[in-house]
Amino acid sequence: MAWGNIYRRRMKVFSSAIVIYLDYKALQQREKWTNKSKRATLWEKAHQRNAKRVLRLIIELEGLWVKLGQYLSTRADVLPDAYIRLLRQLQDSLPPRRLEEVCRSIQKELGMSMDDLFLNFVEVPLATASIAQVHRATLRDGQEVVVKVQHEGIKTVILEYMDGIRLNDSESLQAFGVDKLKLVEEITRAYAHQIYVDGFFNGDPHPGNFLVSKEPPYTPILLDFGLTKLLSSSMKQALAKMFLASAEGDYVALLSAFAEMGLKLRLDIPEQAMEVMNVFFRTSTPPSEALENMKALAEQRTKNMKVIQEKLNLKEKEVKRFNPVDAFPGDIVIFSRVLNLLRGLSTTMDVRIKYMDIMRPFAESVLQSNISNGPALNAQWILNTPAHSDLEAKLRHLLVELGNADKILGIQVCAYKNGEVIIDTSAGVLGRYDPRPVQPDSLFPVFSVTKGITAGMLHWLIDHRKLKLEESVANIWPEFKPNKKDAIKVHHVLNHTSGLHNALADLTRENPLLMCDWDECLNRIALSAPETEPGHEQLYHYMSFGWLCARIWEEVSGDSRRSVESRLATLTLDTDDLSKLTLDKDDLSKLSGMTSRRNDLPSTFQPGNIAQLVTTLPAVFNTLDVRRAILPAANGHCSARALARYYASLVDGGVIPPPHSSLSKPPLGSHPHTPIFVSKKTPKKSKGVNIKELFAASDNIGSSEQRQNYDNSNRESSVGKADSNNYTRLASDSSCSNNSYPTTADKGTDDNHQTVCKIFSNPRVHDAFLGAGEYENLILPGGKFGLGFRRVCAKDGSIIGFGHSGMGGSTGYCDIRNRFAIAVTVNKMSFGAVTGRIINFVCSELDIPLPEEFSRGTDLQLNLEKPLIN
Repeated sequence: MAWGNIYRRRMKVFSSAIVIYLDYKALQQREKWTNKSKRATLWEKAHQRNAKRVLRLIIELEGLWVKLGQYLSTRADVLPDAYIRLLRQLQDSLPPRRLEEVCRSIQKELGMSMDDLFLNFVEVPLATASIAQVHRATLRDGQEVVVKVQHEGIKTVILEYMDGIRLNDSESLQAFGVDKLKLVEEITRAYAHQIYVDGFFNGDPHPGNFLVSKEPPYTPILLDFGLTKLLSSSMKQALAKMFLASAEGDYVALLSAFAEMGLKLRLDIPEQAMEVMNVFFRTSTPPSEALENMKALAEQRTKNMKVIQEKLNLKEKEVKRFNPVDAFPGDIVIFSRVLNLLRGLSTTMDVRIKYMDIMRPFAESVLQSNISNGPALNAQWILNTPAHSDLEAKLRHLLVELGNADKILGIQVCAYKNGEVIIDTSAGVLGRYDPRPVQPDSLFPVFSVTKGITAGMLHWLIDHRKLKLEESVANIWPEFKPNKKDAIKVHHVLNHTSGLHNALADLTRENPLLMCDWDECLNRIALSAPETEPGHEQLYHYMSFGWLCARIWEEVSGDSRRSVESRLATLTLDTDDLSKLTLDKDDLSKLSGMTSRRNDLPSTFQPGNIAQLVTTLPAVFNTLDVRRAILPAANGHCSARALARYYASLVDGGVIPPPHSSLSKPPLGSHPHTPIFVSKKTPKKSKGVNIKELFAASDNIGSSEQRQNYDNSNRESSVGKADSNNYTRLASDSSCSNNSYPTTADKGTDDNHQTVCKIFSNPRVHDAFLGAGEYENLILPGGKFGLGFRRVCAKDGSIIGFGHSGMGGSTGYCDIRNRFAIAVTVNKMSFGAVTGRIINFVCSELDIPLPEEFSRGTDLQLNLEKPLIN
């Protein structure tokens, strides 16, 4: 095309745009002086007037402009009805080309004259579109045919004539009884199959390219494959991963999909990227909701641009010109066009299509052969690290067995015995759609395992004389006092006897994402009233425990820093375990005794609704809002090696084990996120305490052998001696029993004058954890909880240690007598059967008591009652 012609076309577009713009601006001024009852008519006439201008321009310019007009004609969710009515003509009724041009094209293509080819050729075309026009004709042998003649200079082909109902023929569709919803759903499925399964799709799904068969079941007929796109295998997988990451709220997988398809962002905006994807795959809306929908999208765009403006410190004019996308692959352009055309089609047909539900099975089918491959298909399924013991080598065989049975997605197991690491194994992948391997320092959401950590934080404050167990919470947190809560002491909180077991129940029922609002959660707890008298009834504080402990910590210590990284695994469900709960009649009969009310659980957290709760957790806890939120009851992110090291320290009375030396290679995560957290209130006690520093002092510890000698020399007198509470206490550490309380760990020396570090100086710290000995009067007798920790009991009922499990299977605990600590972290949530098998195996191999809650590791009733709920 000559430059002069290009210039003239551009001038036509520009001049038409100016005319339309000025028309609307004049109408805005005129509207101010017009009666309200007449304004709608004025706008409708303006829309009709300008729609005609647009139509004339498109017909004159032809080519891709017709494609644009066809696309706009489907966007009833965006454009006024006047534009849709007029532009709809472009779908199949453009002005026909001259008959001379048609005959010339036929004779040139077929090498024969019109008379030699046809007995009859109907001069008036059936329809004219952007690429070709269609004529009825009769061949020399009497066969009736349809001849599609491509416009000169445009290549396309069409081999049969299909008879059907046009999608814009509402009267005929109604007369035939066509279900428009089912029809559009079937069209959407067809395109999902083309894109995700075939990797070859029609890029032009406007209403003019569809018919509906006139015979039941009235299936859609797809026409005109003149614009098609072939996807590479890698692009097809990336598109599927992008869709599923959006459906799962998996930010890391979404960013990974962007990278795989070549879509590059100029800055780190995962929240905005996810919001765009949610808009992209959102459920379609009927025309009646188009205005509200457009307003909501405009508000969301303004909000996102505001975030970009703040991140880059741009001026308002600068941010309007800023494009956050650095590279946009062509395949995504066609993919986006198809999805928007399908959305416009559903709006035109006045139906509501749930794209997430319809397209998901096709996207999943693409990744099934490449994601979550178990050990049978993946030689690197278990991370290749040296085994620390024969036990670890045997355990890895068990993990392979469980992996082949599809019971494990990603897992970490770490254990200490006598101060030494005996297990540190990682296996599987970080997420259902995140194929990165689990590594030793990968992080897992561990739910209520967090409670054992927040409890340890308060015990550290108590040990360092910054907090007292008998202290009233209202003295620490004045806003907590209303509704007779001044009687609640710190030990009531730790023992789950404060009476606030349902304090946040309403919030989670209203909207689970409200728990991300730290101040709202604290405010609700502050305004709540105890349901039972403090100290009189032990009911599991499944939500409120963490916020109570964390607020006390914050007020006393002044520390409130939290963060989340992309090395955090994403959650999924073990659907086999769920089906056992919901469908298996034999298993349901086993649960008959359990479905009645449990007296040790609050009314809002009974086993009867556990399955329903579990099914919602992955979707909620995979969202970035929740991953970044401060949820001290249920949102701890840790590795099994960190959790095991924590309990190994506690089992030795606070003596910190040496740090693990091996780190992930290559380094995990390219999108670290650190949320800003500011407390409204100024802490009333000493400042500067950072929980991260509690273990930082481990660099000063001597070798593991030196530490082993120190531990043994101080424990020989107490091993095997159980107190009246039937558990073994740790002997006093005289070397650190001084009166100085530094802000990190206490330092002492062993008999060989080697430096050791402890985070607790109390020789009876195990009594404090378990509510035993001199602390016995601070807990409710016979309860399952001590002071913050779940008491771990053997089959005979004797107390062997303490710990805390989390919903879905992650756990951490220690056995005091045997100086044993273990942690298991999983991202495939189940009823604890996998964790039970692992702990059962390890304890059996070590010949140490098996905790009662894991003693029937494959029993569904136990798994539901114990590890899952705790």
